[in-house]
Amino acid sequence: MTDKKLSILHTESSTGWGGQEIRILTEAAGMIARGHKVVLVTPPEAQIALAAIKRGIPTVTLPIGRKHLKGLKAMRQYLKQHGHEFDVINTHSSTDSWLVAANCATLSGMPPLVRTRHVSTPVNNKASTRWLYQKASTHMVTTGEALRSTLHQDNGIALDRMTSVRTGIDLNYYKPLDKAAMRAKLNVADKPTIGILATLRDWKGHDDLVDAFASLKEEFPDWQILVIGDGPRWGDIERRRALHGLEDRIIMVGNQDNVPEWLNCLDLFVLPSFGDEGVPQGLMQAMACGVPAISTPIGAIGEALQDGQTGLMTPPRNVPKLADNLRRLMGNAQLRQQFAEASLAYSRNFGIDIMLDRMDKAFRQAIAEAK
Repeated sequence: MTDKKLSILHTESSTGWGGQEIRILTEAAGMIARGHKVVLVTPPEAQIALAAIKRGIPTVTLPIGRKHLKGLKAMRQYLKQHGHEFDVINTHSSTDSWLVAANCATLSGMPPLVRTRHVSTPVNNKASTRWLYQKASTHMVTTGEALRSTLHQDNGIALDRMTSVRTGIDLNYYKPLDKAAMRAKLNVADKPTIGILATLRDWKGHDDLVDAFASLKEEFPDWQILVIGDGPRWGDIERRRALHGLEDRIIMVGNQDNVPEWLNCLDLFVLPSFGDEGVPQGLMQAMACGVPAISTPIGAIGEALQDGQTGLMTPPRNVPKLADNLRRLMGNAQLRQQFAEASLAYSRNFGIDIMLDRMDKAFRQAIAEAK
């Protein structure tokens, strides 16, 4: 890498919380640690705003949560005053990408725009969208190679204008810990445990996991589930576990800061997603803690979980097949251990420095292309 330090402006219009926001913060903090200048622009009500400030990431709050004139003007005023201070702008969601792109197209001296695409939701081929992705954006970053390939095949974006950069995780933080000690520390019953770590959204597959587990509750009476995370479907999941009479075996613990400790309570990690995935951080974090996994071939999940090697793939929205795979691993401690060792070994590919190196390269490529 060249020694020249970069000035990077991140924009994020999302007000929610999940893997995308964590990725932005991880990347920003990593770049700052390498000596680069990083600033985040986000709405004042966004959860990422307070989280960024707590992490020491310079943060500017503007009303960019929606595509309206107020946000357009606020973004324009900021770019007129400060845009020339940055080497590159990295946008992350649809709204902030549009607000930045529209302003950069009509202001002089603006830095190149890099658009990070975090999810696998299809992108339409309207003329306006083609302009945003292929004209206004100098370079695209996807969080998995599968997403990059789809944008090339379905939307005609040239492969050399896109870089796949899987989210990196801190392997000094996410690592195996003593399971019994973690269960004792967190007051988790010392019994076989399945876990899911994800924002409580419908497409993360919590319902499918509850239903599949319910079908096995008599066969495996000692097993329990930890639901780690929070979100809009909390009440729905509570009602679903009650419907199956599983209130005492499906424990909802909410958002947790000490994620490695919770992951190390698990014998098996399950993420039955059926939409909007890149490479989920929870899956990579579990693998780095040496936990075998069951997931689905959605988005770029297959770039982390190797079916039959580090865990098992299940067709999305297929509760009977999910139950079959649960049964296979719940009933076979030797196979779980085999997958756990393979997961830990493969997680060496998820290191944060790999992500930072590739983002550094993508930013510099965009800067060079814009000249």
